[in-house]
Amino acid sequence: MNQITAVSEQDRSFSPWQLGAPLYMPAHRLDLRDIANGDKLPQLRSMIFCTEDAVLKYEVESCIRHLGLCMQGFRETRQRFRFIRARDPEILSRLLDLPHIERIDGFVLPKFTIDNFSAYLDLLRGTAFKVMPTLETREVFDPQAMYELRQALLQDVEAERILMLRIGGNDLMNLLGIRRPRHMTLYQTPLGHVVAQLVALFKPYGFSLSSPVFEYLDDYDTLLQEIRQDLAHGLTGKTAIHPDQVPAIENAYRVERFDYEMALSMHDSAAPAVFRMHDAMCEVATHRQWGNEIIIRHACYGSRELVPLPDYKEVHS
Repeated sequence: MNQITAVSEQDRSFSPWQLGAPLYMPAHRLDLRDIANGDKLPQLRSMIFCTEDAVLKYEVESCIRHLGLCMQGFRETRQRFRFIRARDPEILSRLLDLPHIERIDGFVLPKFTIDNFSAYLDLLRGTAFKVMPTLETREVFDPQAMYELRQALLQDVEAERILMLRIGGNDLMNLLGIRRPRHMTLYQTPLGHVVAQLVALFKPYGFSLSSPVFEYLDDYDTLLQEIRQDLAHGLTGKTAIHPDQVPAIENAYRVERFDYEMALSMHDSAAPAVFRMHDAMCEVATHRQWGNEIIIRHACYGSRELVPLPDYKEVHS
């Protein structure tokens, strides 16, 4: 087949922004079915049931059985997205054989590398599942390895099913023998450089990337500071580790009024090529993609304040 140069835009049934702040939880939770159906934690847009790091090795068998039983009672919904984090390709194969597995939306693929690329994606060929591979191995620190992974994805039709690439912050920090200090964002650690590098390698080719989790539950200010930096790096979404984090993360994704107005203006057929708005230069040719993201975010989360659009002003006026 011909080499693909970028992932086709919006060949997916929904935007990655619609996932909100997915709640990450072990797959053996007794209330898993109630959460999946929205009877408990109805505010969730999406969730990830984990069979990997969130459970011990000896618990994996019971997790698979538990998932199989719970899925029998999953009700159909278009408002809540359900994912399972498979432990490895072997566990993914077993999950795919479970009755009613079609009642989930897709899988998170941990420790995703060029070495297990085919083992994971070959299992999913011919299915409708979406996937979120996680970049969290030592290869992430090697730009050449990430380049090779990107090229492999771009040449595989299965790349179309990738909602986003997840950045596994805690696993990467573990490889460095560090942990994020309290009251510091990940961008104040060596991972800040790594995130920027991954964005530069993957995002120009159509891949969305999500931000690592924030593991402290008592530091709202630093969480918000980190989310602002996530957005500045072009990341889409941040997984929550506790229900209390979900509204904090999703409220932070609400669009600033000025940004929304400028984004709309760039899509106005009457807009000049370059204009001044809110004391900022707006150039349609170079800011349109940013504007697209702002409009999609606004559709998912709304804005802080909306007022009528002001008149255009040419930059040179």
